Amino acid sequence: MRLTYLFDPLCGWCYGAGPAVETLAAHDAITLELLPTGLFAGRGAGRMDAQFSEYAWSNDQRIAKQTGQRFTDAYRTRILGAGGAFDSTAASLGLTAVHVTDPGRELTVLKELQLARYVHGQDIVSVAGVGEVLRALGLASAAERMLARDHAVVEAYGRRLQTAHSLMRRYGLSGVPALLAGDGERQRPLPGNALYEPLDGLLAQLGAA
Repeated sequence: MRLTYLFDPLCGWCYGAGPAVETLAAHDAITLELLPTGLFAGRGAGRMDAQFSEYAWSNDQRIAKQTGQRFTDAYRTRILGAGGAFDSTAASLGLTAVHVTDPGRELTVLKELQLARYVHGQDIVSVAGVGEVLRALGLASAAERMLARDHAVVEAYGRRLQTAHSLMRRYGLSGVPALLAGDGERQRPLPGNALYEPLDGLLAQLGAA
């Protein structure tokens, strides 16, 4: 069974879904494709003012309660409290550089980028910050190609976002995280809350599909 996972690296609910996504990816019968949507990039990017930061922290507490994922004081102070950009371009570009150079590690990198932000309070909004995370994971080639705006990486980034946008329009998806099961015309969206509930039911659905 092929699953397509639509996400944004700055989406708190996607971070909350992380353990479930890892479980699905580790399942022998499942092939998982990651597809960043750019939901918080380009026209979807913004600035973190005091009102936005307070809203984000309140939402993060709901995610933590429902999923058990950690949102630390370091994140609240260094990220939400510092203001600045709310833009997932650099993180999605970094993930695409990994997709091009070492695709088997993309899910690990997504997890580490999320931990860098929500647990360690590190910058993953700038290419410099994302580059630090990639280098710490031994992915110097991906970091260099991202920082250099390598043509193949930039092209792949655009294609991936375009594919994600097309799928979201086709299936009427307005937000992330989202899962699609199957290939091509046989794809179908799965329930949005599937990643926050015990996976037994979802796995049973996939086995019967």
